[in-house]
Amino acid sequence: MCDPEHGEKKHAPSERETTGSLSPRNCRRVVVLGAPGVGKTSILRRFLRDGFDDRYQPTSEDFLRKLYRIRGETYQIDILDASGERSFPAKRRLSILTGDIFLLVFSVDDRGSFEEVVALRNEIFGAKAALLNGREPTRVPTVVCANKVDLPAEEWAVSPADVRGVFETSAKDGQNLDSAFEALARRGGLPPETGPSRHRRVSLRSYQALWPGEGRRRGGWRPLRGAVTRWRRRPSFGSDLRRVLGPRGAKRRNGPLEKCPVQ
Repeated sequence: MCDPEHGEKKHAPSERETTGSLSPRNCRRVVVLGAPGVGKTSILRRFLRDGFDDRYQPTSEDFLRKLYRIRGETYQIDILDASGERSFPAKRRLSILTGDIFLLVFSVDDRGSFEEVVALRNEIFGAKAALLNGREPTRVPTVVCANKVDLPAEEWAVSPADVRGVFETSAKDGQNLDSAFEALARRGGLPPETGPSRHRRVSLRSYQALWPGEGRRRGGWRPLRGAVTRWRRRPSFGSDLRRVLGPRGAKRRNGPLEKCPVQ
């Protein structure tokens, strides 16, 4: 692996190096769902500030981790692009059960993708209700994007009523994505600074340099920074099951709350 700023090889940082003292209340998992070809990966590239690539390559599954240092606290967002799970209902259900925030995407030129998002939304609420023994969840943080609004009106396959109340976005030109990312943070209980336009992206090496002597300096905290760790693998299904079952599925332990699992 190469450091993006200096181009020299370096080892993959350890859990301690990348997460420091991480509170479970500052961890969130975002699950991204939608039909193939609607622009989910392109929207994520915008969130990660990687630009736009108009070449379509089907995504089987992608798991990324973004770390932030904001006002002296560490935040971790795990992003699961579960595109390849459409044919594996049990696997998709587990992804839904472990999700804290949901980003659902359909394309305005594909009526079927809109109908799939409607079905996914019902599936998410049903799965979360099952965890509560049939009780309706009070809230499931969800953001829905009607993507590719840059297309000519004659190519749209959805009506104005279909996109009412959702974010009309274009991953190609970035239209309305900042608002969608801000809504993800707000609905998920994260600081607004986790939005890509609100912080400076740095290499992991620069991010790690925040730890020594961390604290306030004259004039306030250091500038907000975020770093992406791309080599992370998705947590094992066993870890995800433990995350879902919690104390009901395992023996209770005495002692402080465990840190977020890092696989």
